[in-house]
Amino acid sequence: MDILVCLKRVPDTAEATVIPDASGKDIIKDRLTFSINEADNYALEEALLLKEKYGGTVTLLSFGPKPAEEVLRMGMAKGADGAIRLWDEKFVDVDYFTQAKVLASACLTLPYDLILTGCMATDDGYAAVGLTIAAILGIPSATYVSKIELIERKAKIRRELEGGLYEVKEINLPAVLGVQTGINTPRYPSILGIKRAASKEIKVLDSSALNLTETDFSAKTILEKLYLPIVEAKAEFLEGSPDEVSAKLAQIFKEKGVL
Repeated sequence: MDILVCLKRVPDTAEATVIPDASGKDIIKDRLTFSINEADNYALEEALLLKEKYGGTVTLLSFGPKPAEEVLRMGMAKGADGAIRLWDEKFVDVDYFTQAKVLASACLTLPYDLILTGCMATDDGYAAVGLTIAAILGIPSATYVSKIELIERKAKIRRELEGGLYEVKEINLPAVLGVQTGINTPRYPSILGIKRAASKEIKVLDSSALNLTETDFSAKTILEKLYLPIVEAKAEFLEGSPDEVSAKLAQIFKEKGVL
């Protein structure tokens, strides 16, 4: 079982102030820390668990400049067999579709039975790259997957639907699965694993190595502007007895044209 896992290096903005930069198309990252995208971390752990159960290899792919190697080495420290970084000056500021095309091109250079991604990236929230990889490769896909069991050349999966419902289905391999957070408990790398990963080679593939031409970099989406949400109104607390509050609320509805 050869498994490919796509990892993304993202800024940790959970408790940080996010400010758009001067270009209006990115954020100021000087004081931000970076790590593996949360859902990708669960995808990595799921790949390692499948490898331990069924045997095979786990190879990591990451799209990005030199700093992206941080997440690749962390993944190898946890038990992945190898890692490839995909980067070229032509890849700067490309959209999600081009990123997916680059990742799909890299997948074609490797043996694979299963490709795992996180269900969503915490920085842009697109949730589109994994499904786009599958569409480009012409293989089945599913996302928000919360359980994976391999049966011969099929994967029996459970995936989350709207309204708290779940879907259980079988999907033919090879396939791309977008892994949901909470599917497992990601492990911590050992000190020995970190030391070993530090000396491992990370292969870098550029556009020529992936047989990509200028026509492959046509964007499907364009980012116009990033901005902080505008505060247009504030909450109003109504005080008084139930009858008084009801009367005030009815008056507000009337003034707003609701009634």
